[in-house]
This record gives sequence, C-alpha cells and structure tokens, in this order.
Amino acid sequence: MRKSDPFLLLAAVLLALFGASFVDAAHEIGKAQASLDARAEMVERLGLTDLVLFTEARYTRHPSQADLHSAFQDHPFAMDHFPSGSLLPPPLLKRPRS
Repeated sequence: MRKSDPFLLLAAVLLALFGASFVDAAHEIGKAQASLDARAEMVERLGLTDLVLFTEARYTRHPSQADLHSAFQDHPFAMDHFPSGSLLPPPLLKRPRS
C-alpha cells in the first residue's frame, strides 16, 4: 500500500459526499415546493416588501434598497454608529459599459 492511497481514498469519499449533498438538496427543494408556493402567495396577498436583514440603520436594512451615502452623513471617515454596519458591506456599484 502506497502512502498516497489513504489520501486518494479520503478524496474519493469526500467527493462522493459532496455529490450526495447536491442530490439531497434537489430532493429537499422538491419536498418544500408546496411550502414555498404558499409563502409566495402570502407575500403577494399581504403586499410584503423586501427582506429586512437588520433593523437599526437604514443602509443595512436591505442591500438592494440601500442609500449609498447614508453611512457617510457626517463625513466619509466617520465611525459607524451601528454594529450591523460592520457585518454588511456596502453594495458594489455597477458601472455602465461604454
């Protein structure tokens, strides 16, 4: 038995487990589809808005609804007053292609 055989065996087992995780995820999505449809219908009926990740600062509530300059109301190097500002980075600006 070569020294590389245990490594190759471990790599094969881990690769099989990785593949099995995709099979399990596809199976779970199929089982949860009815629940997802019911939630989507509830969102439509109640007119809910986007997901709120944090409740304290308006620029951390949802990345798609962020006011890009509200974190710098005092000046660009001002310290953030809310701890969630350090957990959620500002959204990336997408520049139009010329």
